[in-house]
Amino acid sequence: MRHFRLFIVLLNWNGKSDTLECLASLSHIHSFPFQTVVVDNGSTDDSVSAIRAAYPDVPLIETGHNLGFAGGNNPGIEWALSKGAEWILLLNNDTIVAPDFLDAFMASAHSQPNAKILGAKIYRYHAPQTIDHLGGLWNPSCGEFFSPAQGKIDDGISFEQMEPVDYVCGAALLMHKSVPETVGFLEPRFFLFWEETDFCARARRAGFGVWTAPKAKIWHKVSASFVGGKPHAYYFWWRSRLLWVSRNCTPNERKKLYREVLLPEMKKSLRHYVLRSLQALVTHNAEARQKALRCKAGLAGILHYAIKRFGNCPSWLTNQPKSDY
Repeated sequence: MRHFRLFIVLLNWNGKSDTLECLASLSHIHSFPFQTVVVDNGSTDDSVSAIRAAYPDVPLIETGHNLGFAGGNNPGIEWALSKGAEWILLLNNDTIVAPDFLDAFMASAHSQPNAKILGAKIYRYHAPQTIDHLGGLWNPSCGEFFSPAQGKIDDGISFEQMEPVDYVCGAALLMHKSVPETVGFLEPRFFLFWEETDFCARARRAGFGVWTAPKAKIWHKVSASFVGGKPHAYYFWWRSRLLWVSRNCTPNERKKLYREVLLPEMKKSLRHYVLRSLQALVTHNAEARQKALRCKAGLAGILHYAIKRFGNCPSWLTNQPKSDY
């Protein structure tokens, strides 16, 4: 049996066409040996049968339920480790890859021996020269992460060198086996958003380097489900943000964040919810109703973090037919 050093974990949830396109782009890689495993996260369409028919040699793990990004990827990571993987790449199913991106990843890892987590240069699928993500940094003044390269047009000069960062995007995150063996898997309570920032923070505290690998290039469709601020995005973003703060900030840092950033933002969201709800009630304005719903979703995320309710979002936010990771 052939031994592969690198395994790619591809998470699918009702994303048949995206996953098939991603697998097709991976099929053009011939210079570096790897094994792909698809994890189906409880799809209710015909994803499983379609993927098996098109790629019968690709292992497919079925979780049976939608476990979120972290909970869905973890079985793939565990499976890869059981098969002797040295490197494991988490790759979003709504991406396509450059034919040499695995070679670029491995060259980057070789050039920085302490780099045990690396992130690709991620472009926007529908704007192929625009960088969507290349590593992120924590900004304690606003309690959020930011990516310096985000939205920049790639000029072939800037953002070409590897850099140490606080985290890399889970859409294309390469980890050495020693990381999950040391710090564990992705924290499933995040379900969606902030899971890779938590994983990278834990890795950095354990002494592993987190670096960008700008020569490794992919193109990401950037979930259409969240374009324009879908309500469930606000729910998950707030709940996961508060969970991240509780797990990764010191008590003094948490007090400062809550006092100067989080509580004022929560009060603002509550005020906006009341005002937009009244506006929608009086004027029957659809935009005001949508803004009120987004505020309500964020407030629900805050409440559910407080009462430790994790898992998927509430049923009143699941009227969208699809929620990509």
